[in-house]
Amino acid sequence: MALAVFWFILIAVLWTGFFVLEGFDLGVGMLHAVLVRDEPGRRAVINTIGPLWDGNEVWLITAAAAMFAAFPPWYATLLSGFYLAVVLLLVGLIIRGVSFEFRGKIDSVRWRRTWDVLLTAGSLIVPLVIGIALGDLLHGVPIGSDQEFAGNFADLFTGYGVFTGITLVVLCVLHGATFIALKTTGGVRRRAGLLARRAAPVTGLVVLAFVTWTHSTAGRGILINLAELAAVLAVFAAAWLIATGHEGWAFAATTLAMATTVVSIFVELYPRVMVSSTNSAFDLTVHNTASGQYALKVMTIVAIVLLPVVLAYQSWTYHVFRLRLTTEHFQGPEGSGGSGASVAPQPEA
Repeated sequence: MALAVFWFILIAVLWTGFFVLEGFDLGVGMLHAVLVRDEPGRRAVINTIGPLWDGNEVWLITAAAAMFAAFPPWYATLLSGFYLAVVLLLVGLIIRGVSFEFRGKIDSVRWRRTWDVLLTAGSLIVPLVIGIALGDLLHGVPIGSDQEFAGNFADLFTGYGVFTGITLVVLCVLHGATFIALKTTGGVRRRAGLLARRAAPVTGLVVLAFVTWTHSTAGRGILINLAELAAVLAVFAAAWLIATGHEGWAFAATTLAMATTVVSIFVELYPRVMVSSTNSAFDLTVHNTASGQYALKVMTIVAIVLLPVVLAYQSWTYHVFRLRLTTEHFQGPEGSGGSGASVAPQPEA
């Protein structure tokens, strides 16, 4: 079934797109209160993603919807087995969105600090939980002969799954730091660049350990594949580029590192979509979980028509809000729109 393989690839692309775009959003959320201490600086950092974060989360919804439509048994087994984890993920997404809108509603330091903590926590929860889930797809969880999850919540916390979550968290931190350095000026820009330089070598070692463990878990031999090699090289390239002041290229390198890290999971997973730790005969695969041929044809036509429209719209959004933000825009009191409201970026002086 060629269409089933096509939809597996498309789902991998959607998850990769989510982490590439939402990854720096999540990194900004984790770093906004750590990187700067003054309120104008924090507002500038948050507003670098003000026009972008909600559009980036559409990729998560689309990826989940594609799994539901193209591979219903995979979706059903995953969602039923990871139910509590999904609830935790939704809590993280909700408190992130609410924090963007509410932190500027009251002119109170304590109020803003509370929402800053919630924004940081929500931004940490999302990549950690999704990373654990993606890692468990390859490592394996208890699945019976009926393709149903046969374990409990504790079974989700495998060593490889947790390390996958940690890997995606540190990648989001580096991705977010390079984005802040690219989108701000002055002291905020310098601190973001310094943090990125310090975080990049650590991230590189974590990614190297991750790709080695991934390849070993998949049992595909000694040599790592091209995606895994590219992930390691891209992180260390980002370290060199940010140190030499090439912020745009450094952000491109962290983008590549994030993309290839996620892709490597799906490359090692294929043709399976979910591994059973109970018995390899119970693995869920592309072929035994795919929808009917007619359904896949209709979905393919819809995707071919609508996906370019979504990509064009998001590209235009990034083009409009491409310039840097300065803290001078946020020296006054916050408006009724709150700190989540975006302002027009201005060119650096």
